[in-house]
Amino acid sequence: MLYCDSKNLSRKTLASYQQTLQLFLIFLERECSVVYVKQIKPLHIRQYVKYLRERGKYTVVANEKSKEINYPDRRNDAGKKISDTTIANYLRNIKVFLNFMYQEREIKTNPCENIENIKPQRKKKPLLSRDEIKKVLDAIDTTTFHGYRTWVQTRLILDTGIRASECCSLCPEHVNFDTKSILIENSKNKQQRYVYFSHKMATDLKRWMKYRDRFSDSPYLFPTIRGTQLDVRNFERAIREAGKKVGVDIHPHKLRNNFAKYYLLNGGDWASLSHILGHSSAEVTQKAYLDFTDEEIGRKYQKHSPLSHLDI
Repeated sequence: MLYCDSKNLSRKTLASYQQTLQLFLIFLERECSVVYVKQIKPLHIRQYVKYLRERGKYTVVANEKSKEINYPDRRNDAGKKISDTTIANYLRNIKVFLNFMYQEREIKTNPCENIENIKPQRKKKPLLSRDEIKKVLDAIDTTTFHGYRTWVQTRLILDTGIRASECCSLCPEHVNFDTKSILIENSKNKQQRYVYFSHKMATDLKRWMKYRDRFSDSPYLFPTIRGTQLDVRNFERAIREAGKKVGVDIHPHKLRNNFAKYYLLNGGDWASLSHILGHSSAEVTQKAYLDFTDEEIGRKYQKHSPLSHLDI
């Protein structure tokens, strides 16, 4: 973990490594009587993957005290099957740890060398329709400070494709109304980038900033009522709750996904989309968003049909 800290990884990534390794160590000790890293064999890693597929969600916790705080056994999905995506993330984190131990010469052989990655099947995520988006926005109570804040943030992510964490850490000086751009400083890959917003969004932001200034002198664009930085989880919860009121499954990353798809369906290209989303390459963007449904592909085809655009 000290090594991970030195690489300046995000808190979310550090927490993921910490939890994965703690759960893996609990399994090794309880099920395999393994207490030293040099004892780990490829068999143990494969056994752990099998164990994850069978044990169900929240049946084991990394920290027993967390049961008294989070009550994982009371969750609606407690005991349900762990997804392949989650298991693939666990396996990847374990491999990073064992690769590190091998490179540091703490172990003579690398037990994960011949362990194949799990490739979960990507579920196609259908686009939110105009009516669904409107229903969610209408369900947000804009007469309150936090409700109006959520309404503007929801529209901003749909218009720019920024991440929820990037949205919550924005400051007013990051917004340039002349160029209709926003400077993203705390991106996932630690590299600054610009995203762009529409004329509609410019009006929304100007109104929000005037409203915000009456209530707060916070350095953040979307602060709490106390002026502190808004917690991403609280923002996510507010959007999900608005969606539940009108029967729409929605969360910030789904808004980002919809931004990307609508951008492409409306004629945008992969290269510019990759830059806007903050991905390392267009290939990464294609892997993340190349999951159009047949209906969506049909709609895009009708816009770009060769015969429709030729005077023949």
